[in-house]
Amino acid sequence: MIKTILLLSIKSYWWLVPQKRRRKCLFKTSCSHYVYQQTKEKDLQAGLKALQFRIQNCNPHYKIIEIEGEKLLITNTNKVFPEKELSEFILKK
Repeated sequence: MIKTILLLSIKSYWWLVPQKRRRKCLFKTSCSHYVYQQTKEKDLQAGLKALQFRIQNCNPHYKIIEIEGEKLLITNTNKVFPEKELSEFILKK
C-alpha cells in the first residue's frame, strides 16, 4: 500500500510539475526517476533508501574535479561519483 502511494506521488509530481520548473539533478538518472525505479523494481525499503541517499547527496554543495581527463563529482558527504553517472547539466559547467 505505501509502495503504491510512493509510486503514485512520484508520477503525480511528473504530471503536475513541468520539466522546466523542476530542479536540475546532478545525476544522469534524475532523483525522482531513480527512486521510482528502485521502488518499482525492488521494494519500498529500497526506494526509501534511494530517496534518503539522494536527499543526502543531491544538493548544491559539491565539487567537480578532473583526474586523468575524467570529471568526478564530490558531494558534501564526501561521496565520489564518476562522470558516467553525472547529468549533462553538471558536465557543462
